[in-house]
Amino acid sequence: MRYLVARRVVQAGILALFAWGGAHAILTGNLSASVLFNRVPLSDPFAVLQVYLASLQMSLGALLGALIILGVYGLILGRAFCAWVCPINPIVDSASWVRRKLGFVRAYVSIPKATRYVLLALSLILSFVLSLPAFESVSYIGIVQRGIIFGTGAWVGVGLLLFCIDTFIGDKLICSHLCPLGAFYALSGRYALLKVQHHAMRCTKCDLCLEVCPEAQVLWMVGLKSAAVNSGECTRCGRCIEVCEDDALNFSLLDFKGSFDKKSKESLARTSSLPKTL
Repeated sequence: MRYLVARRVVQAGILALFAWGGAHAILTGNLSASVLFNRVPLSDPFAVLQVYLASLQMSLGALLGALIILGVYGLILGRAFCAWVCPINPIVDSASWVRRKLGFVRAYVSIPKATRYVLLALSLILSFVLSLPAFESVSYIGIVQRGIIFGTGAWVGVGLLLFCIDTFIGDKLICSHLCPLGAFYALSGRYALLKVQHHAMRCTKCDLCLEVCPEAQVLWMVGLKSAAVNSGECTRCGRCIEVCEDDALNFSLLDFKGSFDKKSKESLARTSSLPKTL
């Protein structure tokens, strides 16, 4: 459960830093726009894009903050925001746990996963047409995180509604099917360095990883071939690694060893094929 504990510590820690505030605060603002150490701007790139489309204006601080966050997730962490930072994640994880305990198998609403990409595009179009940041204006993520940070109770009803939807209507509907922010990070983090690596030689095909993964389609290679999870939809939550008793899954920034071994074998094969000379 090491990754689950680590995720909860990170999520709670970030919200606590925001709530702390004060003159000597490490982090001020919220997940949409914040300042680190009173100097470094940090901005949600999806929110900044909506604001730009709505006003056709963008401040230098917002642009810099968006580029920093986009660089962190786009180049290194992928869609890790959804599993490690987003305050909705503990809610939907709890709903999924309750759903399994109650033995709910049937999903009363079937929504394609591609719906989140449609909502992503729609959010951007409406931001331009309506001259207001469409998703940011009604974002349940914003309502929950600001409610926790500022100590208001307005977020409780929204959180309960999200919990009930994922528990009684359909498993993982909110994050895996409907969230445009998750879709944004899935697209922008498609080529991020941090990946889950699968080692087919160790796999016994127990499929436990597929049962717990919130985006099971990304683990298509399990039991078939050794490969990295290259889909941007992977949240890097580490659940598959935690339940794998075969040590067939692990995090990897870059598969240097695999690349080195492959090149060594190719080099050896070329050498052995050369004609021997006296």
